[in-house]
Amino acid sequence: MSPVAARGRFEARLLRPQAGGWGPSWAFVVLPRFVSAKLPRRGRTSVIGTLDGYAFQATLEPDGRLSHWLKVDRALQSASGAEIGATVVLEIAPVEKEPEPKLPADLRKALGVSPRARAVWDATTTIARVDWIHWIESAKQAKTRQSRVVGACERLAAGRKRVCCFDPSGYYDGSLSAPTAADP
Repeated sequence: MSPVAARGRFEARLLRPQAGGWGPSWAFVVLPRFVSAKLPRRGRTSVIGTLDGYAFQATLEPDGRLSHWLKVDRALQSASGAEIGATVVLEIAPVEKEPEPKLPADLRKALGVSPRARAVWDATTTIARVDWIHWIESAKQAKTRQSRVVGACERLAAGRKRVCCFDPSGYYDGSLSAPTAADP
């Protein structure tokens, strides 16, 4: 699907996440399903777009309902003039080529001591690396995250290029969701 065919234009309310770990320094928008349906995948996916006419590139997160949500950081809020609670106009399209994900420090260190795992990691696709990182980062506890880093290296060293049994959309296992919006 070409980026032009997948382009989506919509209006949405800029929401503030509830307190409790999310922090007040950013906002978010939940994409309508009809826009997400035009994107190449239900998991993390990178897009280019505009928010109230201001251009940006970002990675959408899955909302667990076969759609996505967009984190709007303070810089994008400022640059676009968007205020929390306002209705904003967004236009998005998938990037032509998914950018290489940033390797988390703990995974980088673990891959550094396992040449076999690193070789398989380097031989995987960018999307597979996005999913491995998403699986690790979606852990809610430090202990689980560490276990996933170790597990990833073991699986990669065994030649497995894809995360097994991880639903990157969060739909089937309910593990992922958009933040809960604070009361207006």
